[in-house]
Amino acid sequence: MASADRLASWSARARVSTSTWSLTRSSQPTRNLLTHRRPCTDGATRFADVHDYVVTGFPEHPTEGTERVRPSVAVAAATRTLASAGVASARAEAEQLAAHVLGLPRGRLALADGFTADQLDRFDALVDRRSAREPLQHLLGVAPFRYLELAVGPGVFVPRPETELLAGWGIEQGRRLPGGRTVVDLCSGSGAIALSVAHELPGVRVVAVERSPAALPWLRRNAAARAAAGDPPVEVVEADVTDPGLLDGLTGRVDVLLCNPPYVPQRVVVPEEVAHHDPGEAVFGGPDGLAVIRPVIHRAGALLRPGGVLGIEHDDTHGVVVPELLAADGRFTQITAHRDLAGRPRFATAVRSVGADHGVAAVTWQTGSS
Repeated sequence: MASADRLASWSARARVSTSTWSLTRSSQPTRNLLTHRRPCTDGATRFADVHDYVVTGFPEHPTEGTERVRPSVAVAAATRTLASAGVASARAEAEQLAAHVLGLPRGRLALADGFTADQLDRFDALVDRRSAREPLQHLLGVAPFRYLELAVGPGVFVPRPETELLAGWGIEQGRRLPGGRTVVDLCSGSGAIALSVAHELPGVRVVAVERSPAALPWLRRNAAARAAAGDPPVEVVEADVTDPGLLDGLTGRVDVLLCNPPYVPQRVVVPEEVAHHDPGEAVFGGPDGLAVIRPVIHRAGALLRPGGVLGIEHDDTHGVVVPELLAADGRFTQITAHRDLAGRPRFATAVRSVGADHGVAAVTWQTGSS
C-alpha cells in the first residue's frame, strides 16, 4: 500500500487533534517507520521506535486533508536502521536527513509540523541509501567547511573537519603578511581550502590547482557560487601538482602554499564510504602514501618566496617522515609538526629559507599544537 493510502487509512481511525503518547515494550525490532505502522483498535497508531518500544499515539498537528507523522518518531526509527548498518553517528545523521527533507534547520525539528506521505518516502529512501554507506554529504548535496557550505557529490573528495585546521593555519599566516599576498591551494578538490582563504582573507589572490576531470566541475561550481555570494574570485588552474613546471609564472612569488594531497598508503583499509565513494586518486598516495607529498615539497621550494610558508596535510603515520622530508630538502626552516583535535599527527608546516638552495644541510624540526 502506498504511503498516502496508508496515511489515509490511519487518518480514518484517528480523528483526534490532541496527542496522547505512552510507551509499552515491543519484542519486534523495526527496520523503518513505513513498514512498521500498525493501526490499533483503539483509534491510535503504533510505531516501533529505536529502543524497541511501541509508541502509542494519535497523529499530531493534522493539516487540512493530510495527516503528518512527527519527526521524532521518524527519526527514532531511522536511527535504529542507521545504527544497525554500522553508522557511528546514527542519531545525528538521522536528524540531518530529516531536516534536509523538511527543509529546515536541524535545531527546529521539534517545532516542525511533521512529515507528509511524500516526505516520508523521500526520508525513507535517503535512510536506505545512508544504510548502504553512501556518504551523508552526497545525500545532502553539501559539506560544511569552516564558514562555508560546499557542493559535493560523486567524483570529488568530501572535505574533512581535520582539514579545517590546516586551512585555519594558512589563513592566520596570510593575515600576518602585507597586501598583495598570493595563496596557492594544491590538490584543491572541492575548493574547501582555497575558498575558505578567499572568504576570510578578501584582499588575497588565491589560486586553486586540481587535475581530476571529475573534481574540476565541483571546484568551478563552488568557486562560481562563492563569487556570486560576494567573495573574491578564486583562480582555478587545471594541472598536475607533480608536474616539475607547475605554475611556472609564480616561481618565487607565492606567500602561502597549502596542500591536502592524497596520502593514505595504498594497502590501508578505509571505511566503506571512502572505499566506494571518494575518488581513489584523491585518497591513496602510493605504497607509502608519499607519492604526491614528495614532489609537492620539491615544487613548493621553488614557488615560495623567501619567508613564504608551506602547510601539508598527511596521514597520521607520517608524523615523523614528512617533517624529515622537509628538512632533507634543505630549503625550509621552522619545520613544525601539528596534531589534530584527536591528538593524531595531521599536518606539517615550514618556512622557506632566505637564500637557501635545494640540497643544503637539513635543519631541525619541532612539534607544535594545531
